[in-house]
Amino acid sequence: MKQLGVALIGHSFMGAVHSQAWRTVGHVYDLPARPMRTVLVGRRAQGAAHAAERLGWQDSTDDWKSVLRRQDVDIIDICTPGDSHAEIAVAALEAGKHVLCEKPLATTVAEAESMADAARRARAHGPHAMAGFTYRRVPALALARQLIAEGRLGEIRHVRAAYLQDWLSDPSAPFSWRLQRERAGAGALGDIGSHIIDLSQYLLDDTIDGVSAQTATFVGRRPLSDKPERTGQVTVDDAAAFTARFTGGALATYEATRYATGRKNALRIEVNGTCGSMSFDFESMNELAFYDTAQDTGGTAGFRRIQATEPGHPYLEGWWPPGHGLGYEHAFTHQARDLVTAIADGTDPAPGFEEGLRVQRVIAAVEASAADSSRYTPVDRPGSV
Repeated sequence: MKQLGVALIGHSFMGAVHSQAWRTVGHVYDLPARPMRTVLVGRRAQGAAHAAERLGWQDSTDDWKSVLRRQDVDIIDICTPGDSHAEIAVAALEAGKHVLCEKPLATTVAEAESMADAARRARAHGPHAMAGFTYRRVPALALARQLIAEGRLGEIRHVRAAYLQDWLSDPSAPFSWRLQRERAGAGALGDIGSHIIDLSQYLLDDTIDGVSAQTATFVGRRPLSDKPERTGQVTVDDAAAFTARFTGGALATYEATRYATGRKNALRIEVNGTCGSMSFDFESMNELAFYDTAQDTGGTAGFRRIQATEPGHPYLEGWWPPGHGLGYEHAFTHQARDLVTAIADGTDPAPGFEEGLRVQRVIAAVEASAADSSRYTPVDRPGSV
């Protein structure tokens, strides 16, 4: 079996999750190629070496450019802050490597455009690029997309989506790179809002046409983690709320915040159509609520719960017997499976960088609307992409 060497760049929270996925995927699925945890890259050599040993990587380095020259590396997996995504991804694609890049794709539309252009050029001679919008690969949500594509909901009228966390609700929580515009690009809007923007467009197979938005920054300065007597200025949003129109006519509402006390990772989405509705809450990630108007008879109308754990449901053929639920990490394993399969088949993985750019343009439109008194702002759609 052909081997695919993986270089992981970044080894904090997201790097650890990706490591688990690369460790697991070959044991769960019968893959057309075998991914190998070849080398881990960190900012400091000692830290990278320690992380490589702990996470099961064969080698480590503090020089990401060096891994692009290695013949035993086929895939570059980018888990760094957003300000480095474009430089690493473009260089990797030009070096002939496949690329998996965490969301959001970049910090600006211009950077995302350069990445999408590089992916388009690279595709002509083999390398593929994938954007890491992992919630697409939660089985219940993949099943929801199937139901919508089959017309089970009819004509889509409404989408309402929210991603709620609370890890910044304490004003004394320390300053981090996620609160710096130059490193993160946007705050809650880019960090978690990007997920629900992508997820809604994925479920409907449609694009957001325009938005009307508000954003807020609740705590302007936070203590530095290494020097708590000093503070750093927060230059991104803490929360964003906006309405939107889809090209197909559906009306949508979105909320992203890191100040929803009591909510740790509450990604929620509901879609209403002329023939039915579906609703999902990540805090019950193995369940999909489904309502069919054709069954609205006899005084027993209401949503029914689908346990998305059957072998015939998306991604479940490799896992446990029905009723034995999956968790957060498993969607990343599914992502690794899909990327390896696409590379082996020579097909474009989804979502590609073009779809990541589409999300970046919505983020830019939301920020522009919020800066202009919530004025309705069309999403930019250059004809080249």
